[in-house]
Amino acid sequence: MDVFGGAPRFLAYPRPVVVQSGTDAVLKCQIGGDPRPAVIWERNNEKIDPQGRYRVFEDGNVYNLIISAVTTEDSGQYICKAKNSIGETYAAATLKVEGEAQEMEFREENKPRFLIKPLSTRAGRGDDAVFSCKLWGNPRPEVVWEKDGRKLNEIFESTHFTVGFQDGGWFQLKIFKTRAPDGGVYTCKARNEFGEALAGAVLLVDAGPSHEEEGNRNGYTNGHWKAHQGKQRSGRQVSYRLKDDTMTKSTKVKMFAVTEGKHAKFRCFVTGKPKPEIIWRKDGRLILSGRRYLLYEDREGYFTLKVLYCKQKDNGVYVCAASNTAGQTLSAVHLSVKEPPVQFKQPLIDLEVWERDLAVLECEVPEDSVAITWYLEDRRLQPGAKYGMEEWGTKRRLTIRDIGVDDDGIYLCEMPDGGRSIAEVAVKGTILRKLPRKVDVLEGENAAFCVEVEKEEMDIHWYKDAIELRETHQTILKSFGRTHILVFVNTMPQDSGLVTFLVGRSKTSSMLRVKAARHCPPSCPVAVQINTERANAALLSWVPAQDSRKNPPSGYVLERQEVGTGSQEWLQCLTTDSATSVEILGDSVPCEADYRFRICSVNKYGKSNNVEFPRAVHLVPVARIQAPLQDALVPEGQDAQFSIELSASVIGTWFLNGTQLQEDEHYSMRRSRTHQSLRIRGVRDTDNGAEITFIAYGIRDSAALYIQAPLVKFSPMSEMDRNKFVEIGNPIVLYCELSDPAAPVHWYKNGVELQTMEGLHIQSEGTMRRIVIQSAEFSHSGVYCCDAIDDVIRFNVEVEAPPVRFSAIPDAERNKTIETGYPIVLCCELSDPSAQVHWYKDGSKLNPQTGVEILTDGLARKLIVHSAEFFHAGLYCCKTKGDTITFSVDIKAPPVKFSAMPEEMRTKSIEAGGTIVLQCVVSDPEAQVCWYKDEMQLISNSGLEINSEGNIRTLVVQSAELCHSGVYRCTTQDDTMEFQVEIKVPAPTYLLGPGVVKTESAEADCQIVQQFEISDPIAKACWYKDGTQIYPKREADCKSQSSSQTVPLQLDALSDDGRFGCETSGDEQLNVDMKGGAPHCTCTIKNQVFSDIHEAITQLIVFSLALSKQQSSVTVVTRLVR
Repeated sequence: MDVFGGAPRFLAYPRPVVVQSGTDAVLKCQIGGDPRPAVIWERNNEKIDPQGRYRVFEDGNVYNLIISAVTTEDSGQYICKAKNSIGETYAAATLKVEGEAQEMEFREENKPRFLIKPLSTRAGRGDDAVFSCKLWGNPRPEVVWEKDGRKLNEIFESTHFTVGFQDGGWFQLKIFKTRAPDGGVYTCKARNEFGEALAGAVLLVDAGPSHEEEGNRNGYTNGHWKAHQGKQRSGRQVSYRLKDDTMTKSTKVKMFAVTEGKHAKFRCFVTGKPKPEIIWRKDGRLILSGRRYLLYEDREGYFTLKVLYCKQKDNGVYVCAASNTAGQTLSAVHLSVKEPPVQFKQPLIDLEVWERDLAVLECEVPEDSVAITWYLEDRRLQPGAKYGMEEWGTKRRLTIRDIGVDDDGIYLCEMPDGGRSIAEVAVKGTILRKLPRKVDVLEGENAAFCVEVEKEEMDIHWYKDAIELRETHQTILKSFGRTHILVFVNTMPQDSGLVTFLVGRSKTSSMLRVKAARHCPPSCPVAVQINTERANAALLSWVPAQDSRKNPPSGYVLERQEVGTGSQEWLQCLTTDSATSVEILGDSVPCEADYRFRICSVNKYGKSNNVEFPRAVHLVPVARIQAPLQDALVPEGQDAQFSIELSASVIGTWFLNGTQLQEDEHYSMRRSRTHQSLRIRGVRDTDNGAEITFIAYGIRDSAALYIQAPLVKFSPMSEMDRNKFVEIGNPIVLYCELSDPAAPVHWYKNGVELQTMEGLHIQSEGTMRRIVIQSAEFSHSGVYCCDAIDDVIRFNVEVEAPPVRFSAIPDAERNKTIETGYPIVLCCELSDPSAQVHWYKDGSKLNPQTGVEILTDGLARKLIVHSAEFFHAGLYCCKTKGDTITFSVDIKAPPVKFSAMPEEMRTKSIEAGGTIVLQCVVSDPEAQVCWYKDEMQLISNSGLEINSEGNIRTLVVQSAELCHSGVYRCTTQDDTMEFQVEIKVPAPTYLLGPGVVKTESAEADCQIVQQFEISDPIAKACWYKDGTQIYPKREADCKSQSSSQTVPLQLDALSDDGRFGCETSGDEQLNVDMKGGAPHCTCTIKNQVFSDIHEAITQLIVFSLALSKQQSSVTVVTRLVR
């Protein structure tokens, strides 16, 4: 019970499902409710019946709809509806079948299509008529011919027509000895599993000279055109009296009354084959279709006469006469036309006018004040350019201007009390028979239009909604002399529109209205009965529903259910098209049982509810023995099995020596449809020779049971023990174990018995049986059997050669690094000199080619690549059956080396300020090099250039300094070139003047100017006084230094004591001691002190010192030239 209770509700809504075409689709929904709801599935507002491809499955509160083998046509929305006594609910699920584009293309290729459509034809009465068409479709389509929407076997006897098929896709319909009712629209429907196609044609039956008037009542001018056929020029009665007037007198005449101006409608329902010809007469005169007489067969099969706008002259007896080759029948009715209470003083008079002329209708009403209304049949007319309406006293006038064909018809002048005056206006012109004002058809019916013109071979045109029509498979355009026919086959709502026929300046139009058909399943049959008087048979009968004419079934489906099995499943047993009774024989059911039956009506829109027949019937199939009982030889203690196969499932009985057997622990009986079996468990020796008998409805069969001693059996062995793979030269040992140690056995190889011989031994020890082959050879392969009479065991022996193996190779031989240009040699050895090998590189097989050799030399296998390149690097494999050896090959470029240079070219001595150029040659012009000085890498800058041109590598220092001295190296990845560079100071040349010493008196607080000259313009010098640096003090002072430098010092007096010193970057020193105003110079050169300046001359160092005062100075000039 639902814990919440109440109306149904969805616990889980169905989800969209996407499946591939051809698979099964499952739509699910979970629904709760108390009481438990009834759930149905719908599609396109139609209930899905769980049969065929549709199955419904319930799992608790989950409801499933299963659709088998879905196609693109199954795509769409499905509705799950749940309902109980409290309420209802529903939800939608969407199914999408994929692969639609491919399937649609396949369907288009294989669905039926007309290559040549059937052609409309005209046949004389009594002549044969033939329709032929050529079709394509795969598989070959099934073709059905219909006339006016009805199957031919429903309206024609089987001898009146024949259908056929010829090679090449030609289908044919032939109608023998055509009759007037045979005229109409014939359609050819072709259908296969991928679709259907339809085409139509018209048959016009000529009555012949002696039946000219009679012919007008058939074919395309009577009821076969339905209610929308064109009217004749005038409704007239032809003088054609019955030869036997007593038939009318003997027929019971019904009475019918109608008010003048109203319609009278008479119907008669006639059955018979061949289809009867219907003739309507009034007072013995033949009635033809016209303005005021309509003759047609309605959709329910009634032959109808409709008298429009009745007049007093329409009083009389109307007779419907039906006849065919089997006989004739009559039905009569008397029509009384009642005069209106108020009559016109002067009624309208019928007119006949020419096309494009003027027509005037006049009548006179009883009083001046009586207002009247003018009608053209059922359309009220309004005054205007077309219609003029006038009144003078009691006279009333209608003027119709510019008369056209469609103005032909019945005009009415109606007073307020309902009194009418009627006149027929006949328009004479090119068109003799015009179109009806409107045509109403149901979807799927044929809409036919017929026009007759005054001459043959006239230029005519058909239009619909101002678009000219062309003939297609479903639009028939046909001309028979002066008669022109248009037929829309199998109409659809979109075919509605204004149909116009045009010939010259004349035209006639008709409004076509196609009403959508109600698509609903038929009603269920009624008055179902079952008759079981005949033994082993049931006669089932039923009656179609009362509304079967409006909603006819296309057939009936009969189902059966087996009673007493617990299954509620109904199985379809047969279908029938139109029969209302069928006999079910016992031989038609699969097994003996009680059966109940039910029936439903079906059409293309669905099926009706099922109606169950009142009671069940016991049916027994007529069974025959398909496989009889067989004698059984069974070892003692084992089970004995007996079985019999029948052609049908019946209930049977088993006997042992005439005693009926019952199901117990010793006997087991089984019945599975047509298969019956008996098992006797643990037979004993006392059962030897027993007779086993099976008896069923009309069947008796027996067999004997024989008991034998226990069988000698082999113990089971594994697959591994029974399938031996032995290397050549090794022993083969096959063994098995028996249940009886004394039982003899025989050994066989490939069916030939084996005996003990040299190298082959057959042994027997207790229950063990063994065969030993000392040394296996290839000839020993085969199937070996050990046969113990009651049992056999088989061994499969396959002698194999020892596997081919590669000899072990050191890793150094399998991992090779080769320089480009050198050969690659890969070598391995096999255990078998005849073994085939294959070489592979990175998984791709290698074959001998230019530059690559594959060699075989005894056990050795070699692969030689004459000149290694980078793409030869990779993993190489040598493979044989059962073994593989791999080699790893790495290809490297040759080392980059410097060309040899003599020692003197690698040692450079450069004067300061000069250019240093170091140059070397490498073996590879693409090689990259790095320059180093004293282990520091050099990089190009403003004073240092590093160049590479071809194989030459160059280092250039534009202006050499002392700091550029050192060891330079140019290195590649594989080599180094070393250079030794020494920077030397150049020996400047000075002109030495005589030393001058001037001594002048000095004033106190004088400024001392110290001046020195250094021969090396790039040397740097610093001045000190008593060890303290006094110059330079700023960076700018350093930059301003030159070979001759003057240092101004502010001293208190020339006699100030102290030591002034000058040091250069080359460790040369000049010291000047001032004592009492007299300088004393000492010079240190390369750590050697010279107190005599002249001693320093040889050291090529020049110092110059000048002491001066503003007014009087003492200058000591010493020039040392190096």
